[in-house]
Amino acid sequence: MPTLAELPFLPYLDDQGEIIHEFDGKVGAYAIFAADQTLQYIGYSRDITASLLQHLVRVPQGCHWVKVWTCDRPSRTLLETIRTDWIAESGATPPGNGDDEALWNQPIDAKVHMTSQEQAAYANADDQGKIKALKQVARRVEAEVLQALGDRGVTTPIRFDPKLKEEGLLGLKPV
Repeated sequence: MPTLAELPFLPYLDDQGEIIHEFDGKVGAYAIFAADQTLQYIGYSRDITASLLQHLVRVPQGCHWVKVWTCDRPSRTLLETIRTDWIAESGATPPGNGDDEALWNQPIDAKVHMTSQEQAAYANADDQGKIKALKQVARRVEAEVLQALGDRGVTTPIRFDPKLKEEGLLGLKPV
């Protein structure tokens, strides 16, 4: 198992603005870094590229560099050990593994971005009206997320799960 310091920094996006596809379907551990190469998050996945895309959508400003270690015979214990070792090696818990963990790991909650007008419409609506209101908020927040990704130069196609929008959540649609 390599130390985090031994692994090379890889750009999160290629020259065309696509997420790197070198790790499609690969199992392993990864560390995500901001533009100034400060550690933001350490995780593991059964499909590293899919996980990297989720993080990019959720925290685009924190995803500029990545270090990756893949393995052919993974076990949850091994991957958790690597994550724990890398966090210890870094000397501090990265924000995405501490206070900001939900931001990095959970679907985007559009409800927390409701305007006072949207909150009032939601509060006064029946069940169907509530679903419609949540979908509208989710669509607005989706547009903001896509704009932020576009500003970052991301060209990778992003598709959000329409079923989650009914709950006011934005999560990527599984491929």
